[in-house]
Amino acid sequence: MLLAFNRVTFTYEGTTSALLEDITAQFPLGWTGIVGPNGAGKTTVLHLAAGELQPQHGIIKRPEHIVLCPQRTDDIPAELPYFIDAMDVDACVIRGKLQIRDDWTNRWHTLSHGERKRAQIAVALWQQPDALLIDEPTNHIDITTRELLLEALSTFSGIGLLVSHDRDLLDILCRQCFFLDPPEAMMRPGNYTEAASEAEREEKTLTSKRRVVQQELEHIARESQRRHSEAAKADGKRSKRNLARGDSDGRAKIDAARVSGKDGKAGRLAKQMDGRLNKAKDLLSTVQSKKRYKLNFWLDSSVSPRERLFSIPAGSLSLDGERRLSFPALTMPRQDRIAVTGANGTGKSTLLRYIADQLTISAEHLIYLPQEIDLAQTREIMTAVHQLSHQQLGTVMTVVSSLGSRPGRLLENLDASPGELRKILLALGVIRHPYLIIMDEPTNHLDLSAIECLESALAACPCGLLLVSHDQRFLSNIAHTRWHLEQTGKDVRLRISSM
Repeated sequence: MLLAFNRVTFTYEGTTSALLEDITAQFPLGWTGIVGPNGAGKTTVLHLAAGELQPQHGIIKRPEHIVLCPQRTDDIPAELPYFIDAMDVDACVIRGKLQIRDDWTNRWHTLSHGERKRAQIAVALWQQPDALLIDEPTNHIDITTRELLLEALSTFSGIGLLVSHDRDLLDILCRQCFFLDPPEAMMRPGNYTEAASEAEREEKTLTSKRRVVQQELEHIARESQRRHSEAAKADGKRSKRNLARGDSDGRAKIDAARVSGKDGKAGRLAKQMDGRLNKAKDLLSTVQSKKRYKLNFWLDSSVSPRERLFSIPAGSLSLDGERRLSFPALTMPRQDRIAVTGANGTGKSTLLRYIADQLTISAEHLIYLPQEIDLAQTREIMTAVHQLSHQQLGTVMTVVSSLGSRPGRLLENLDASPGELRKILLALGVIRHPYLIIMDEPTNHLDLSAIECLESALAACPCGLLLVSHDQRFLSNIAHTRWHLEQTGKDVRLRISSM
């Protein structure tokens, strides 16, 4: 059983450069982490491995039975009804481990994205594929469910490719990591922490070597310039052009120097230095390090002139026809930072949408980042980006670049990855000078550097923040107030406390 890339090159139609170029890698039994920044081609590697995309050059060898769990959870897995009805031991065990309910097929549209992701992976494991390709399995997942998912994935014995920005998950599951940095890629042994440490050491070594070569190049360049200057002076001295016609002694000295070869010494030394200079330039080109974008994300925010961003009376919301979410009167001061927490399916996203519908803040001063955006909406947003003024587009691309993505590559493709799209939406929000930022799982799909940069930017942002997230470290560094949703029987209640 083998999954291998042999000198694979892939370029998306309409783009000017290859996303992957001359990539060779073998994926053995066990989990391999696929890591890299947003837009580096992680999802593309999965689709190539699954045979859903074909390379322009190279060969991909695949096992017979491959299952791909996509990043998006819009569509119900085709096999979900059969899985839920199945009575074999494997189906029963997986349903129990991942707590899959019998009615999920009939109410897919009411499931949280975390519940959908759980069902998607459960169906994939039940099929017992030779190779299982999973894209961001812990997106939307609460802490309890994450432990269930980790236990289930650890039992898989085939070839596993795992795209994730979850460092702990990569460390626990993976034996090797495939680092993408377009158009190149490199396989490194060990889990993410071990492999990333090795990559960092390599980068430091390369940077140090480049510094030494650069200094040598500058020294040789100065010496070359000095020797060429001396050669020019020597040429002037051996020329008879400026001698008087009767200066026979001067002409004799020049003729003697030419015969002895002394007159060409400075020129020969200058040519030798030219050779050394060219060799130094060639060496420098072999130790080029990748360009790294400076992550310095900023939010040009403002503060609402009103003391309160909203005041909503106590009430309740229907979640799935059977359960109700009850909440007390909700008030948000203009600079408050609120974290909305709770298990999957307790109605966090439902509550955010309800609050957004009650707001009197104009769209100009509001950033609302939903949990998921489908492909059709993604293309609409990217089309709108292309229609921005030059000044607005420049601002958006500056923010996107500060979050670690390459603006030029991003603009070439309307089908932005979910992580890239979140960066675009954040950048579009910067233009609005927001009074309130509402984000539903803002760290989902973002690469690790972008998460840290976003956290820093939001911590310094003066406007109001209303955030849903399962990333407790992220919330604890930003929020002041917690709205926690707790389920008791068929009732979900909101409790307010300090962080």
